[in-house]
Amino acid sequence: MNEFIALHEPTLRLGAFLGVALAMALWEAGLPRRISGCPRRRRWPVNLGLVALNTAAVRLIFPAAVVVTVANWAEQQGIGLLNALSLPAGLRIVAAVAALDLIIYGQHVAFHYVPALWRLHRVHHADVDFDFTTGLRFHPIEIILSLLIKIAAVLALGAPGVAVVIFEIALNASSMFNHGNVRIAAAIDGVLRALVVTPDMHRVHHSVIRAETDSNFGFCLSVWDRLFGTYRAQPSAGHDGMTIGLPAWRTEGDQRLGALLLNPFAGPFAGPFAGPSAGGDDRNDTKKP
Repeated sequence: MNEFIALHEPTLRLGAFLGVALAMALWEAGLPRRISGCPRRRRWPVNLGLVALNTAAVRLIFPAAVVVTVANWAEQQGIGLLNALSLPAGLRIVAAVAALDLIIYGQHVAFHYVPALWRLHRVHHADVDFDFTTGLRFHPIEIILSLLIKIAAVLALGAPGVAVVIFEIALNASSMFNHGNVRIAAAIDGVLRALVVTPDMHRVHHSVIRAETDSNFGFCLSVWDRLFGTYRAQPSAGHDGMTIGLPAWRTEGDQRLGALLLNPFAGPFAGPFAGPSAGGDDRNDTKKP
């Protein structure tokens, strides 16, 4: 079973990715939550171009299905917390998926509060609009660091290979879903966000207001934000009135692919919202102490 999963993991992930991306694109076209402020013909080639670059970078550095391969090796060697516990197979899978989601939550918080990591992560937040392609927009160095963190987490946990595949598919799908510019009835959203991160919940995290940006860090399960006190129910300006993005990275030039690749190396280290377009944010409530 583990060998089968490792062999077919790239196909499983690609199939899930294409299916969810198509579903989200159709949903956004048919029932959008907000009027787009920036044409998709300008944003999508850049965001999807980053996906292509990230995929190529990972494939150049790591073999295919590297995380699943590491998980299978750890299981064979009895390495990791879950391999030291006598748990039923199903419970080990559930525990591993939940633990990996918690680790990604912690990683996300770190990428906001460690200045060097924020410089990478701000490429994601600098998008001036919000749709499912925003959930795919990350700097290649952040993608590589995230992969290394996942490998370390899988080793420490002793996560089963099948749990890793389930988590990778869920993480990718939930990232596209919770960044979707899709309308969900408030009553349904309330039920959903009791368990998972919804688009209305995560959109708050992409507000231009710093206090809102530093909230709702979860990607899949919503419980972590509630548990650690980072949950914010709604943006102060409302979903239709809120501004998406970062104060200092809003020009058309800032959004070009080349500029995004160079973004982490641009501007002074004057706080997480600093940037060349505005010389840093000049509002007190957006500057890091």
